[in-house]
Amino acid sequence: MQQHPTAPIPTNLITGFLGVGKTTAILDLAQRRPAGERWAILVNEYGEVGLDQAIYEGGGDDRLFVSEIAGGCFCCMSGMPLEWTLPELIRQSRPDRLIIEPTGLGHPARVLDQLRGPQFRDVLDVRTTIGIADPRDFQNPRIGKSPVFLDQIQLADVLVINKIDVVPPEVVSEFRQWAEGLYPTKLLITTTQGGRLDPTWLDLESTEYRQPLFPDAHSKELAPSNSAAELKTVPLQLEQPIRATPGQPLRFPGLDQVSETQGWIFTPQDIFRRDALLDMLGGGFSIRRIKGVFQVEDDWIVFNRVGWEMSVQQTAYRRDSRLEVILDHPSRRWSEFDYELRKCLIQAGDAHR
Repeated sequence: MQQHPTAPIPTNLITGFLGVGKTTAILDLAQRRPAGERWAILVNEYGEVGLDQAIYEGGGDDRLFVSEIAGGCFCCMSGMPLEWTLPELIRQSRPDRLIIEPTGLGHPARVLDQLRGPQFRDVLDVRTTIGIADPRDFQNPRIGKSPVFLDQIQLADVLVINKIDVVPPEVVSEFRQWAEGLYPTKLLITTTQGGRLDPTWLDLESTEYRQPLFPDAHSKELAPSNSAAELKTVPLQLEQPIRATPGQPLRFPGLDQVSETQGWIFTPQDIFRRDALLDMLGGGFSIRRIKGVFQVEDDWIVFNRVGWEMSVQQTAYRRDSRLEVILDHPSRRWSEFDYELRKCLIQAGDAHR
């Protein structure tokens, strides 16, 4: 049902660690929204290159508005990006529902405090926080003991255990048993695969106020990027691409205390050899996360890799090829990665340089 223009906008936070499938889940959910509804999605990109907006654009929906904040976690960026970007997104889109997707390395407590604060109290109706989790992360000591990960689970009203089609049942059971012991108890703990969410979960009612277990953890673990927040708000249409030259992509480095990122934007004239590209991206580089949109010989594809788990799907996006890579620890192998990446080009002015 469409909202009265002056009524507070139903707003949901959808959280989860890197690679749990938040973008896939939100895009699928948006495609199944009630007929005629306008939705706005605010995405926080950890790296400097905006990827999620390109993926959302591939959905081809002119009633879905997407805004990005790139270059760090907006919960700890300087310049108060939420205070700047949300009013503009709402003004442009006039949404019936607002979905906010923080970066996988982001702590949700500050975001929720801002959404419930005086600036947005009369504008937003903050409803269910949905946390999506890969139960294997709980078994990974580096992630499972991370205060950010633990508070993403703690602050979720609804906990969705994803990827049950590829995770052993005993791993799912162990994680679920731990989550059921958290206080306050969840409105719902459920399982899914492929990031499939039930739209009714968005409007479940809770009287519980969930306190973070580690309220100061995020500021200690992560330092904000040096770059300013980047805002692009359009009805599934990116701004004009930043100019590169064929065979010579633009590179966007980013570094904080625990991760190193690097982004690339190629020209629309750059075309990749599909098999070579997938072999290279799925190869021996020790990588925490890759997300990219690529033009290959006869198609455009979205590539995702988390650890050694990879997926490839088609997309309607047609603007430029771009990717973002995150490493666990600082590395000096970017020149090698860049060289191998450009070797996969089949049409460029300087493909093998």
